[in-house]
Amino acid sequence: MKLLGAATGLRPGELFGLQLRHVDLLHTTVSVEQQIQQTAKHGVYVGPPKTARSHRTVPLPRMAVDAMKAHLRGFPADGPEGWIFTAPQGGPVVYTHFMDGSWRPACAKAGIPKGTGTGPQALRHHYASLLIKHGESVKTVSERLGHTNAAMTLNIYTHLWPDSEERTRAAVDKAYADQSADAQPQVDEAA
Repeated sequence: MKLLGAATGLRPGELFGLQLRHVDLLHTTVSVEQQIQQTAKHGVYVGPPKTARSHRTVPLPRMAVDAMKAHLRGFPADGPEGWIFTAPQGGPVVYTHFMDGSWRPACAKAGIPKGTGTGPQALRHHYASLLIKHGESVKTVSERLGHTNAAMTLNIYTHLWPDSEERTRAAVDKAYADQSADAQPQVDEAA
């Protein structure tokens, strides 16, 4: 679950809502069509993704495909409707049980202090930061995360996009350096 979260940026409820029918290992994608939700009023149930834009198909990197194959060998899903990740007693994973039974104990064992930024949502932020670091556009990051719009993505992650001052200078310098020798004097005369 942790590796798939870090490799896809899916929300915890989206990860817990994955059934075998949502994973296409041949085409290396995962489709987000539902999530496991938990409310005081309704208990635990399968619901739609958070927003209309949260319905999406996310590419699976090779390491996630390999990990998913290994996971399914050890924990085979019970047909297309079978859950990818199951609770110890069967059925889908419930967020609060996962946090209390797996996540927090693992963080404590690893010496990770309690506090903000240490929940499963950190895997989502890790994924977004990797995409940004490797030059993905705000539009692509927004689509992969299932954000309502690119403005939402910028509100959360704008500090991670590199400063473009040097890139701006380099782009203009390259454009003028690429011009033929005939065009250069015209630019100089106009200046």
